[in-house]
Amino acid sequence: MTDRVFPASKPPTATNGAPTPTDGALPPPPSVNGNGTANQKPQIYIPANRPVYRPQPYSRHHHHQTRPSCRRVCCCCCFWSILILLVLALVASIAATAVYVIYHPRPPLFSVPSLRIGRVNLTTSSDTSVSHLSSFFNFTLISVNPNQHLTFSYDHFAVAVKSVKSNEMLANGTVPGFFSGNGNKTSFRSVIATSTSARELDPEEARRLKSDLTRGARVGLEIEMRTKVKMQMGKLKSEGVEIKVTCGGFEGTVPKGKVPTVATSKQTKCKSDLSVKVWKWSL
Repeated sequence: MTDRVFPASKPPTATNGAPTPTDGALPPPPSVNGNGTANQKPQIYIPANRPVYRPQPYSRHHHHQTRPSCRRVCCCCCFWSILILLVLALVASIAATAVYVIYHPRPPLFSVPSLRIGRVNLTTSSDTSVSHLSSFFNFTLISVNPNQHLTFSYDHFAVAVKSVKSNEMLANGTVPGFFSGNGNKTSFRSVIATSTSARELDPEEARRLKSDLTRGARVGLEIEMRTKVKMQMGKLKSEGVEIKVTCGGFEGTVPKGKVPTVATSKQTKCKSDLSVKVWKWSL
C-alpha cells in the first residue's frame, strides 16, 4: 500500500509562534514595549473591490425643506388678502364712527310752506288735434342747515311741478345756487315754474292730463327739484353729489279766471335722498 501525505492544518511557525514567510519576504520586526515583550497588533482585512466611503456635507434643510404646492400658495394669498380687507374695513368703520360722534352730520332740510296755482290751461286745436299746455305756479322754498360743523354749497336747482295722478310734468323752472353755512336758513320767495303755450303734447299725454285737470276737481301736485351739492367739514371737502328733493302732498283746484288758487298740503317738509355714504372726501 502507498502512504498518503496530508498537508499540515497550520502553517509552520517560527520558534516564537509567528508564521514563517513562504514567499521569501522578511517579516517586519516586531515592536518591543517597555518590559521587553513584543506588541502584537491586530491585522484588519480590507477587500480590494470595496468602494471608498466619502461622507457627504450635512445640510440642515436637506430632509425637511420641500417645495410648496400651488394650493398652499393660493390659500396663503387668500388668507392674507381677506385679513387685509377685514383690517381696512375695521379701520374705516372706526374712522366713520369717530367722525359721526364728533360732528354728528345730518342732511339738509327743505320745505315748501306755500304753493299758488296761477294758470293751468290745456287747449286742443280742432283742425290738427294738437294739444298745448300753458301753466304758471308760484311757491316759496326754505332750506335749513341743521349742522354746526358742516357747510353746503348748492348748484342751481332744476324744478319740475308734476301731477300726482298721471306723473305728467305741468311746469318747470329754476332756483339759483346758494351757500348754506353752519345753522343757516335760506328762503326763496316767489319761485316761478311755468309752461308756455308753445309746448305741444302728444295725444296720449294730453288724454292723461285732461282726466287730471277736470274743471272743479282738486288736482294732486308734487314738486321735484334736482341739484348738486358740495359739503365741507373743517379741511375736508367732498365732491359734487347729486341730490333729489321731493315735496309732495299738495292739492288744489284749477283757477277759472285770473285769480290764483292756493294749494294746501298736510305736510310742508320735503324729502331729500342725500346720503352720507356716497360723499367722496378730499383735502
